[in-house]
Amino acid sequence: MSEIPTKPDYAPSLAITAVENIGRATLGLGRSSLGVIEFVGGMICLLGDTLRWIWRAAILREARFGFSHLLAQMVRVGIRSIPIICLVQVFIGIILSLQMAPTMKTYGQLEQIATIVAIAMTRELAPLLSGIVLSGFAGAAIAAELGTMVESEEIKALRACALDPVRFLVVPRFLATVIMLAVLTVIADVVGIFGGFLTGTVILDIGSDAYINTTRIAITHKDFLSGVAKAPLFGMLIALIACHEGLSVSGGAEGVGRATTNTVVKCIVALITADVIATSLLYAFGL
Repeated sequence: MSEIPTKPDYAPSLAITAVENIGRATLGLGRSSLGVIEFVGGMICLLGDTLRWIWRAAILREARFGFSHLLAQMVRVGIRSIPIICLVQVFIGIILSLQMAPTMKTYGQLEQIATIVAIAMTRELAPLLSGIVLSGFAGAAIAAELGTMVESEEIKALRACALDPVRFLVVPRFLATVIMLAVLTVIADVVGIFGGFLTGTVILDIGSDAYINTTRIAITHKDFLSGVAKAPLFGMLIALIACHEGLSVSGGAEGVGRATTNTVVKCIVALITADVIATSLLYAFGL
């Protein structure tokens, strides 16, 4: 007589393992979602507190946050970033010109490299790359500084003296980053176009007059303003993320390092996401 086939003994264990794996994945997804919601909520609360103190200081004249401290942060965030911003943007102008030269030469439109560089710089590359550089140069420093203050209990000392850390620490850094990134974007426009000009006139044999005239015709006030308008948004994101990560530090020196790394990563992701949204809106409204 033939034996009746039976199910393998390991079938129930495989089913239990699959259910456990699904449960772990669901739990991990839930924790990640809660982390994102908590982060976004903290950012919104920090933005609300920051704008409230700015309103009280600038409009109602009920409070002060220290103009000298604001100037110091503007020098630290903006002025010291100028060399690295100029270096990066002039290289981007050179790279963009050299990459587009073979294609434009094929179509007999080599002088239109000036148009490509000018529009790309003013509308997109200057604000975005300046924001990314600033997130690593200044954003990480802000997060590390505030995180160190949290671990050394300086934040607790401020609160014990009835002083709001947002007023004295966040507001100057927020305003400095927003203002100086707009200034850095204008500088990046000029330097990036100059990099394309050097490449076009020295390497690609485009006449300097032809390059300048093509650039002048290509750029409109919409191109310039659309790029500069992105800068305050990017600066706001960098400042909020850096301050939020710094004030949320826990775990000693390891926590400070983790906050610094998270600041740079989150800033880059936030800047690119905001750029996609802003560019889509500008395109939808024909700007």
